Amino acid sequence: MSRAVLSVRAGGSRIAAHPSYEDREHFGRVSLDVAPDALTESIRRQCAQLREIAGDVRFAKPHGALYHDAGRDPARARALLDGIDAALGKVGIIGPPGLQALAEERGFAFFHEGFADRRYAADGTLMPRSEPGAVITNPVDASVQARVLLASERFRALCVHGDNPAGLEIARAVRDVLLE
Repeated sequence: MSRAVLSVRAGGSRIAAHPSYEDREHFGRVSLDVAPDALTESIRRQCAQLREIAGDVRFAKPHGALYHDAGRDPARARALLDGIDAALGKVGIIGPPGLQALAEERGFAFFHEGFADRRYAADGTLMPRSEPGAVITNPVDASVQARVLLASERFRALCVHGDNPAGLEIARAVRDVLLE
């Protein structure tokens, strides 16, 4: 975390918490059956640890399976927001549309997120990573995706995954779209 915070600060960017289920084996990409109180405490601990290292944390975005679960399950959404609020206060929340109403009701600013390096299904949900073509690895394709997402005017934040093999090149291509 310390190295990441230094790198972000050197680049002039803001710090965001990215809490997830405590699931290192699956990188937080598997839904876990966690009691709401335990989930709140886990999120609080993760966010508080980042705050201790970074000081000023302006945003929070759930990671992986928790991102999707919090967008569909009000109990998990409440637990997530409770943990964030306890550690960070009313920071901006970046997430799926299903989290927006509760976040705003609780006094958080909300930023609906689009994914520049992931494909969407016809119903507007993200395609599962296990499906062929679900992950965009070509920077040109990602820049096209970013333009489509921005043109829809639904999204206030764009994501590029750091574990994407072309993540750095994609981030540069998306930045160029944002600067057009």
